[in-house]
Amino acid sequence: MSIEVKNITKLFGLQKALNAISFTINKGEIVGFLGPNGAGKSTLIKILTGYINASEGVALVNGFNVNTDTIQTQKSIGYLPENNPLYLEMYVKEYLQFNAAIHKISKIEVDKMIVKVGLTPEAHKKINQLSKGYRQRVGLAAALLHNPEVLILDEPTTGLDPNQLIEIRNLIKEVGKDKTVLFSTHIMQEVEAICDRVILINKGEIVADKNLIELKKNQEQVIEVEFDFKIEKQFISTIPHLKLANNNHDTSWVLTFDTTKDMRSVVFDFAHDNGLKILNLTTKNKNLESLFTELTT
Repeated sequence: MSIEVKNITKLFGLQKALNAISFTINKGEIVGFLGPNGAGKSTLIKILTGYINASEGVALVNGFNVNTDTIQTQKSIGYLPENNPLYLEMYVKEYLQFNAAIHKISKIEVDKMIVKVGLTPEAHKKINQLSKGYRQRVGLAAALLHNPEVLILDEPTTGLDPNQLIEIRNLIKEVGKDKTVLFSTHIMQEVEAICDRVILINKGEIVADKNLIELKKNQEQVIEVEFDFKIEKQFISTIPHLKLANNNHDTSWVLTFDTTKDMRSVVFDFAHDNGLKILNLTTKNKNLESLFTELTT
């Protein structure tokens, strides 16, 4: 196992941040650690990376006990904290060479990493001149320089614009091909886009541990759509694969489909064929969202 968490409990005074949680992550898995703010995600990550000690229980990373083999644990981990602490007055290449020197890594590896994470056009800029997306790339590059077996990312996509989001997602998926990745987030869409498996935590306890493929096997697709005219339920019920149709407000409908096929084009065709215009349309994965809502409220 790349990561083993055995009955970890963490107390801050009288407050129990983690309550006897246990799970394992195999080599090569990209696992989403999902939960609302304050659920205990960052606390566990700080334990796994040796920044704080658990009150009870044992955590192993690459076979190393994080309490008794802290230095060996940290050497085998690439860690991108939530606040991504960088030396903003340093140049990108200078900062990465500084990190390489700490790990006793050749400067040649820095040049390779700059190319790998897409920092080439920004390599000679100061970090304080970079966008949030490129700063995240610098943080990932620093986390990957020493070629760790395990990559731990704490909210790495927070605050990114849509284009930066896609770029960082793709980068994480690429580097995750030959590493174990624990990806902490409170955003369900990030888990769906990046991960193989989701571990859901709430109030310091593991409330679900699911493979995303299994979750999606019987998923119900939900589309919220607003037309320009009010229509009858009997009329909208002619759309194929429609399981449930709720008229939630005047011309707005919530449509539930019993298929994994993307039904947006079918809804657009329905509107076109019947002389309707679509004013607004959104879609979501009901299973993961329902699971999150049910287990965290």
